[in-house]
Amino acid sequence: VEAQTILQLGNTITRGLGAGANPDVGRQSALEDRERIAEVLTGADMVFITAGMGGGTGTGGAPIVAEIAKDLGILTVAVVTRPFMIEGRKRATVAEEGILELRDKVDSLITIPNDRLLEVLGNKITMKAAYKEADNVLLGAVQGIADLMIRPGIMNVDFADVRTVMSEMGMAMMGSGAAVGENRAREAAEKAVRSPLLDNVNLQGARGILVNIITGSEEGGCQELTLGEYSEVGQIVQEIASDDATVVIGTAVDDKLGDEMRVTVVAAGLGEVSAQAVRPKKVVDNTNTRRAEAREAARPAKPVEAARESQEVRSTREADRSQRAMPTMNPADHDME
Repeated sequence: VEAQTILQLGNTITRGLGAGANPDVGRQSALEDRERIAEVLTGADMVFITAGMGGGTGTGGAPIVAEIAKDLGILTVAVVTRPFMIEGRKRATVAEEGILELRDKVDSLITIPNDRLLEVLGNKITMKAAYKEADNVLLGAVQGIADLMIRPGIMNVDFADVRTVMSEMGMAMMGSGAAVGENRAREAAEKAVRSPLLDNVNLQGARGILVNIITGSEEGGCQELTLGEYSEVGQIVQEIASDDATVVIGTAVDDKLGDEMRVTVVAAGLGEVSAQAVRPKKVVDNTNTRRAEAREAARPAKPVEAARESQEVRSTREADRSQRAMPTMNPADHDME
């Protein structure tokens, strides 16, 4: 992809070099060129931030770019990758910290774990090809969302729909599936919502969902989308949506697909706390306390009268002890006085 504008960050700090896998250097480099970043972003309706988390520039710089975009009122979506496990625990920890920071700065965040590529591509793939494929996954996620808005169809999805679904939604996912044949609608939709490249996120309860169904046209000699197929895709999507979710389904035409159907699903607002599944932020072991309370509750309560009687007995005994302890006055002693 050829960029029309290329902006080098932190020339004073890095002197043209990288961030040295140091997020602080990446952060300071972005802050150094904060005004230039704002100038480039001004006028945009939507900004995609792509980065490989775990290093210096992406981990430290991406949150600053997101912060600038949000300050300008731009719909901001980040699509980032987690590092391969073989890159070490430290890099994974740095990536996780960067993702947590970035999540609070963007409208929606899509994370793609590089290790999932092994499940798709196998262990025989070369490192060069693996990293290239990781870049293609990032590109595919961004392109998939962009296609929702720019590709013409019978039911178009525009920027207003995308903003409604993705604005202030937090964690998100994007999946795509394709299939041909009699059951192409169900197969393509199921592949989209069960993509092996998805991070470990719970799709149930998504608060905003964008769906794009792409098929060929009859004029192009292709099998067009039927009402039954449209309904079937919608049913699968409803299975992962919350009851009050905003669901926007668009259709588009691409005769290059032939009889193939391609379904793209963007689900946002994932992992939110609901009445059905409340996850405590902190778990405290109250086992001993609860056992003591249970034992206390199991003891039979004393009757009120018995308690009063016991108190009266104690009072009588205390009076007797006091009486015995007092010196007795002898009449003879009184006469002597």
